Amino acid sequence: MLDWNPALYLRFANERTRPAAELLARVPLAQARHVVDLGCGPGNSTELLAARFAQARITGIDNSQAMLATARQQLPQAHFALADIAAWAPEQGDAPDLIYANAALQWVGAHETLVPRLFAQLAPSGVLAIQMPDNLDEPSHRLMREVAGLPQFARHIGDAARVRTGILPIGGYYDLLAAPEARAASVDVWHTIYQHPMDSAGAIVQWLRGTGLKPFVEGLPSALQGDFLAEYERRVDAAYGVRADGRRLLAFPRLFIVAQRQP
Repeated sequence: MLDWNPALYLRFANERTRPAAELLARVPLAQARHVVDLGCGPGNSTELLAARFAQARITGIDNSQAMLATARQQLPQAHFALADIAAWAPEQGDAPDLIYANAALQWVGAHETLVPRLFAQLAPSGVLAIQMPDNLDEPSHRLMREVAGLPQFARHIGDAARVRTGILPIGGYYDLLAAPEARAASVDVWHTIYQHPMDSAGAIVQWLRGTGLKPFVEGLPSALQGDFLAEYERRVDAAYGVRADGRRLLAFPRLFIVAQRQP
């Protein structure tokens, strides 16, 4: 994919930061020495970590130079590094007390090995905290794939079902972390379905242009991108009815995982 657009991503900063805060609220640590924010993006989640663990060394990891540049401006006291989550590992002897991944791991495959590997890299009593969108079956994302399958777009995009990695069922993550060999002291998994009031169908499209729509649109020639977005917005307009106040409700399921290692 092309690089991320921090300004577009932050257009709905409050809505994107809310699940990050709710994930952090369930982290059972009174203090931490080293905290890692995997997929830190423009630093909105890293800022929460820095406020909660003021004495900790904070490290933000992302594969986007643009996102990292914005994060460094927002939090000059933290350390940020360019890396791929799929290959990232802490330096030897520097096991984190918290590995926090908010809305990042859904872009990374092989969760059956990734999640246990991240958990194993924690310090004793360390915590792995993960939040991921679980919305591939929502109208917002089904419609992306439908439009991508239209003949004028399909020859550029390819198999739309492969654009984003599917995640495991919630019980699958529980089993990975609750298995005896994982050495977990506790595993907490839950779903939340947020209902975001959006001003219009166009606002829903703008929200998704910062994330889910990105790999679809950027795979198209520039002459077709507007056509794709117009057809997608037309279908979104039909799928999300107008509420009593004139707005639309965007249902957004998210999956949460908080697991703590044994001492």
